Parts: sequence; C-alpha cells; structure tokens
Amino acid sequence: MSIVLDGSNLTIEKLVAIARYKEKVEISPEALERIKVCRAMLEEKIQAHEIMYGVNTGIGEFSEVVLTDEQVKDFQRYLIYNHSAGIGEPMPIEYVRGAIASRINVHAHGNSGCRPEITLTLVEMLNKDCIPVVCQKGSVGACGDLAPMSQIALLMLGEGEAFYKGERLPGKT
Repeated sequence: MSIVLDGSNLTIEKLVAIARYKEKVEISPEALERIKVCRAMLEEKIQAHEIMYGVNTGIGEFSEVVLTDEQVKDFQRYLIYNHSAGIGEPMPIEYVRGAIASRINVHAHGNSGCRPEITLTLVEMLNKDCIPVVCQKGSVGACGDLAPMSQIALLMLGEGEAFYKGERLPGKT
C-alpha cells in the first residue's frame, strides 16, 4: 500500500515510513492537477515575456538582468550546477529519502511552477530506491536546502551520483 501525498497530509509517521522503511509513494490526482495548472500559468507568463525573478532574470545582484529566450532555456540547469556545492561524506540514505518526500509534498501544493515530470520523477526515485548522493556539508541560501536539493536535481539531469541496489553509481548509469 502506498502513501499518497497531496500537500497537506504528510505526517511524521508517514515521513518515517517513506524515509526509513521505504514505503511506496504516490501523488494524488488532485495534487498532480494543481502542479499542471501552475506550470501552464508559468509557461504563459514566460511566453508573454513577463519579468519573473529567477525564471527569466538573473538572481541576487543580477536580478535586474533580463535573460533572452535562449538563456532562459539553460538558466535552471546552470542554477543547479551553481548550487550543488556540497562536500564531505554522503548523508544517510534515509535523510535523503525524507528530503525527497518532503519536496514532493511541497510540489503537491501546486505553487512551485515545476513541470509535473519533475515531481513524478522524484516519486519514481523513491519507489525504485534510486537515491542521490547528497553531501553532509555545504549549502547556500537562507533556507539551507539549495545545495542538497541541487545535488538531488543533478541525478535527475543524469549527473551526480546515486545509491542503487547497494552500490554507489554515477548518475549517467
């Protein structure tokens, strides 16, 4: 039986079941629809060239720089590369599983603007127990999760590393 995440029902007990005991995960159809609606809205704004911080502008001191359509296509990938600055030993797998489950739950609110494929890939990573290597030290930003989440995203790009079937493997495998 799977734990269905909908953005509001994740409890500590469910998080422990997912992270520590590898309980299967699903995303509710309603949550998936919210993700799709938000992404469609974002796509419309991108097509209309509305200025949106970190989407079609630089970040930080470059927030006033508006990116070209070509730059927008690559910008998110560059942000992942820039923020995946971790060092040290890998975090325990259950910590990373918990972080992934928490991120799926945040996406389920339908406010992130991510493509549904991103959330569904995170679900599959948990369900197939293909867990990114995330370093114990290093982060950027006020929230402190940019480096770990970027290391998770690296695997989704076919880069970084993952633990799978007891082995530490390159992401491109």
